[in-house]
Amino acid sequence: QLQLVASGGGLVQTGGSLRLSCAASGRTFSFYPMGWFRQVPGKEREFVAAISRSGGDEYYADSVKGRFTISRDNAKNTLYLQMNSLKPDDTAVYYCAAGGVVSVRQTDYAYWGQGTQVTVSS
Repeated sequence: QLQLVASGGGLVQTGGSLRLSCAASGRTFSFYPMGWFRQVPGKEREFVAAISRSGGDEYYADSVKGRFTISRDNAKNTLYLQMNSLKPDDTAVYYCAAGGVVSVRQTDYAYWGQGTQVTVSS
């Protein structure tokens, strides 16, 4: 079993930055491609970013490309999402996930964290 705990969310002003973390335990973290998704009340969960097992390949949604950076530290069993130039539209609950392939699809991820709230004030 792989357990994921997301943290680092909070309230920031437009243009500010946050760094989200996702701590993994229970299995070999480096085996899993990882992803970040986000969800706003009343809307479906959407893809944000994904990263390969080694961290050599990164993928981003067009809405966050150039502003967000996904990374991982396999020695620390931790996934990160650096969020810069934040906008009110970035306000959402952010979820980390682990899967068998690098994917933008929720169904390709078997393990999910509880999520952390990010609020960007205008």
